[in-house]
Amino acid sequence: MAPNPRKHRKNEDVNEAAFRVVREATEKHDPEAKAKNPAAVALGRLGASKGGKARAAKLSAKKRAQIARKAAMTRWGNHRRDKA
Repeated sequence: MAPNPRKHRKNEDVNEAAFRVVREATEKHDPEAKAKNPAAVALGRLGASKGGKARAAKLSAKKRAQIARKAAMTRWGNHRRDKA
């Protein structure tokens, strides 16, 4: 996808504008160049669907609570100090 043309016009002189127009006109667009390998996508999903469940089953309740407490403090710890 071509960049937004309005972003380029602000500080662009005539030579830069001409260069951009020629580059966009001659640029080759290959829609399959960014296509993902379906086999790799399937393998990634397979591992992701197993990973979290396996880790949760392996951890003890105490360790899970400790991890959750640390995550909550990381996320909300600064907010609590600002309002207090």
